[in-house]
Amino acid sequence: MNSLFGDESNAGGAAHSSAHDLADLNPQQAAAVTHLGTPLLIVAGAGSGKTRVLTRRIAYLLATRKAYPNQILAITFTNKAAAEMRHRVEELVGPAARAMVVSTFHSACARFLRRDADLLGYTKTFAIYDQTDALSLLKRVIESLDYDAKVHKPRTVLTAISNAKNELLTPEQFAARASNYAERVQSEIYADYQNRLRVANAMDFDDLISNMVRLLREHPEVAARYRANFRHIMVDEYQDTNVAQYELIRELVGIGGEAPLAELCVVGDADQSIYAFRGATIRNIDEFERDFPAATTIML
Repeated sequence: MNSLFGDESNAGGAAHSSAHDLADLNPQQAAAVTHLGTPLLIVAGAGSGKTRVLTRRIAYLLATRKAYPNQILAITFTNKAAAEMRHRVEELVGPAARAMVVSTFHSACARFLRRDADLLGYTKTFAIYDQTDALSLLKRVIESLDYDAKVHKPRTVLTAISNAKNELLTPEQFAARASNYAERVQSEIYADYQNRLRVANAMDFDDLISNMVRLLREHPEVAARYRANFRHIMVDEYQDTNVAQYELIRELVGIGGEAPLAELCVVGDADQSIYAFRGATIRNIDEFERDFPAATTIML
């Protein structure tokens, strides 16, 4: 198989015996580590060893050659968590872990889009605007449209735009949903803001995910390439995913066919969602089994 991110021939490496040894795990943890086939939901509260289980699961897949490192995509919410996961797996299986893609949603999408952004009308060297850049651009948009920035505050408008993007709403769809004057103004600003981003060959953080979803949906050949490459997809803190992040996972897994092409494992705590302000929805945990009828649920 031709890998997107790494050479499969260099993906091996000696695995430490601890990657195979499950004696230190309780029955639920061992079941989660060794589960194969159907989508897996691991419900884990604080102190239940979820990070340990996730890293041991990755190590188990590598050590038993159920997967090569470059076939694993592990998504976390912070760069610190991604670095810790990579480090812990490397302690278990050695340098082979370096060929895995362990990343945040945004970093992973930025990396992927560098390959295929031209299919969406960007160059592969597109700029990524952080919040400071986005606010600066938004202030210029508000001024150019002759709106009062004291009434339509840039941070408030940016939050509205971010929420819309997290729900995968285009400016046109956002405008269609507008129910009052403020939202109609925000939709106008959103449209101009997005046009200026495109002219500048730039994406903001929310665009990274929404554009990756769009890429996978509009270009089946690209989706097929990613699905063929990533055979094991793992998501930590699944309860904190918003609509766009959830749809990204669905597209990468390949839901909608006879069966998902990738094996999906998500870890979440149904009693805790710290990113509700970013559009995270506990529905993703509550309805996992409905979205994935063949799913297995393991309570740690």
